[in-house]
Amino acid sequence: MPNPSPAWPYPQFIAHRGAGRYAPENTLAAMRLGAQHGFLMMEYDVKLSRDGVAILLHDDAVDRTSNGLGNAADKTLAELAQIDFGAWHSRDYAGEPIPTLYSIAAYTRANGIRSNIEIKPHTGLEAETGRQVARLARRLWAGADLPPLLSSFSETALEAALNEAPELPRALLIEEEVPADWRDRAQRLQCVGLNLNHKHTTRAIVQAVRQAGYTLAIWTVNDAARARELLDWGCDAIVTDEIKTISPAWLA
Repeated sequence: MPNPSPAWPYPQFIAHRGAGRYAPENTLAAMRLGAQHGFLMMEYDVKLSRDGVAILLHDDAVDRTSNGLGNAADKTLAELAQIDFGAWHSRDYAGEPIPTLYSIAAYTRANGIRSNIEIKPHTGLEAETGRQVARLARRLWAGADLPPLLSSFSETALEAALNEAPELPRALLIEEEVPADWRDRAQRLQCVGLNLNHKHTTRAIVQAVRQAGYTLAIWTVNDAARARELLDWGCDAIVTDEIKTISPAWLA
């Protein structure tokens, strides 16, 4: 397996939303399960509760991944703590609470696990979320040998993160085909790399991004052959749900 570029100091295999397919996504349980399968880096989504606490949640609403209803931005942390974020997945995880970025930082730092924090703001809170997540990440990872990678689809959030904590590395997430002006966007946001959808990742794109000196992490790759192809092309890392079949053990 080719080695990642010198600019990529993180592991090559990243567990998506923790082990978000085999445990409730974006929970401590998912992080622990990913770690049990040898993953030393986790990707997870962070947004703000109504009282400004950084919490892990992908959707604006809690409906899909809990027994609650409504937007997390309309609920305080105390209200979110009364909701079950595990039973939707399976009864083994019933009672799993929503984690804060505080708890995730404590677990990952204690266990040598790296983080890709996706800034996932509620609609209309892009700048505030980017600013607060960056400020908190700077504090929670103070003194760490390797800071978390901040990424987002929201350029407004990334710009706010840049202004708040310019020393933290950033990556621009791109959902669809890579736009022609990707270099300008990455340069304006002072990103270290791009995090691309594997469906729109070609060998030519990989070569262009790497030649320009940017890192490349590709999501969400759940086919082992595709994962190997992307790494062979020179991608630095792949993000996967399939923690049982796409494994850091490949590097052993």
